[in-house]
Amino acid sequence: MISVEGKRLSVSGPATIETHVTLREESVASVTDADLEIDLAGVTDVDSSALALVFFWQRRARRITLMNPPRSLLALADLYGVVELLRGEDPATASPAQ
Repeated sequence: MISVEGKRLSVSGPATIETHVTLREESVASVTDADLEIDLAGVTDVDSSALALVFFWQRRARRITLMNPPRSLLALADLYGVVELLRGEDPATASPAQ
């Protein structure tokens, strides 16, 4: 589920393949060419489709700031080598992971 307050989206519940389409549809009207904060504190479960959702938001918004990303999302991003993309960094110029 997504709730919207101004330019802040708060996501709660699972962000998995089963909820991907619903979360995307709930967010599409709010994710425009603007700076957004996306709070993931309420996310209870993730799979790789959660990364796809974050990348969808990045493509539609001018800039997003992820707040409270679950460790499991960061672990998936690390596994796939896309942590820099979550930070909004250009992978060609980002510092290598330590």
